[in-house]
Amino acid sequence: MDNNQFYDQIPDYLDGRLNPSEKNRFEQHLEQSEDFKKEVEEMKSFLQVMDQSVPVPSDRLKSRFEQVLEQEKAERGKVVQLGSKASSMWAGNVLKIAASIALLVAAFQMGSLFQQRKVNEDIAQLQNETNQMKQTAMLSLMENQSASKRIQGVNFIEEFERPDEAIIQALSNRLLYDENDNVRMTAFEALVKFTSSETVKNTFIEVLEKEKNPSIQVSIIQALVQIQEKKAAEPMKKLLEKDDTQPFIKEQIKAVLPSIS
Repeated sequence: MDNNQFYDQIPDYLDGRLNPSEKNRFEQHLEQSEDFKKEVEEMKSFLQVMDQSVPVPSDRLKSRFEQVLEQEKAERGKVVQLGSKASSMWAGNVLKIAASIALLVAAFQMGSLFQQRKVNEDIAQLQNETNQMKQTAMLSLMENQSASKRIQGVNFIEEFERPDEAIIQALSNRLLYDENDNVRMTAFEALVKFTSSETVKNTFIEVLEKEKNPSIQVSIIQALVQIQEKKAAEPMKKLLEKDDTQPFIKEQIKAVLPSIS
């Protein structure tokens, strides 16, 4: 039986797409023809190589086919000249198939890349919109007439890994100008996590010059000393000169002032 009538079924056979009747006839012919069986094995080996490597036809692939063809010629000799020619044509067809597969895979990969990029952009946009909503809620709460609501707004800082300047400035205003001691202390506790910010450093120094609550004064002094902020030395000296500065605050300043002067 002629191989050609079964040749076109090789890909479907290897992919398991033949119906039972077709598969039975195909396998019967496969058992009867050694040449056809070799072609099927070569096609199977080729597809396995395609699955295991980068799907781009290369010189190595062409060289492999040429080696196989030369081996075929050496084994069959002059008796199978026509067969060798057919094998050469088959090799050329397989290279074309490889090129087509490479184009399909490349198109698929490019499509996947663009799709993933679109998903990433959508996620980034959603995160940005969510952060904007959180920021709006935070700033609104910090302007509320209720001190407990303002504290709630300050505590919203936990929702931001890297708060922007608008949030830092809003917290600084709470620390500088809020009339409630608890709100100011909560604002300080929020800002102390961001002492690398020049806005925060300057706010602490400014607060130190006007703050009357001893607990907040001590907390700010400790924070400024910890970051070795030398600009804090002058406002600390002024606190030492003020009559209304608590004695234990003065003792605290005297103990730490040499380390930043």
